[in-house]
Amino acid sequence: MKEKASLTERPPRVGLFVTCLVDLLRPSVGFAAVKLLEDAGCVVDAPLSQTCCGQPGYNSGDRHTAAEIALQVIDLFDPYDFIVAPSGSCAGMLRKHYPALFAEGTPERMRAEKFSGRCYELISFLADVRGVETIPVPCRRSVTYHDSCSGLRELGVRAQPRRLLASMPGLALKELHESDVCCGFGGTFCVKYPAISNAMVEHKVANIEKSGAELLLAGDLGCLLNMAGKLTRSGSNIEVRHVAEVLAGDTSEPPIAGANRP
Repeated sequence: MKEKASLTERPPRVGLFVTCLVDLLRPSVGFAAVKLLEDAGCVVDAPLSQTCCGQPGYNSGDRHTAAEIALQVIDLFDPYDFIVAPSGSCAGMLRKHYPALFAEGTPERMRAEKFSGRCYELISFLADVRGVETIPVPCRRSVTYHDSCSGLRELGVRAQPRRLLASMPGLALKELHESDVCCGFGGTFCVKYPAISNAMVEHKVANIEKSGAELLLAGDLGCLLNMAGKLTRSGSNIEVRHVAEVLAGDTSEPPIAGANRP
């Protein structure tokens, strides 16, 4: 069920969870997210003391450290009506996994459950909560879209980005074969199993090339870095960007890995 907000109510205060990769490697995604949220009628803040969501520790079995980080995040973002991340992976951690870090019936568990209910991935928040249906920014490019695992499987993000992209004047959306198949990144997975990861991204890149699109988009920077790196090493001319950058009309930065292209 959609949770569309009334346009006449008080503008919601949104805490932007920037994510580590965006902060360190692609700040333009964060600025694009702010623009999209403000255009959707939100008051946006990005708390300066935010750090990791705790997912690397959680995925590696260090639940104690993940729980400590979760409590810090919950404290920091407590004042906001919503917590939004331009990443299905990090948003999935905040929304789906934080409560399980604490024992049932404890105050920490109850706080985590209340917090998680206010956490969203950026594009699903825009479409499902704020009711954004069209993006008037023109984009005269052919694009294809990769469904990142966490966003798709944990948060149900699939139709929303396609719907918004299709509404952009001049944009041609070309469906990616096996768009829901993992690119091989998987956080620590690509470090633990590099040979398997490489085989997976090779398969993904072959499908991207077959799409005939000029531009590859996704909602998770980890996946985008992985695919962009492989495309670059393969000599491909396909550009790679976060979907927020295109929706916000902010393509002034070079495409991901663009500086390394021959």
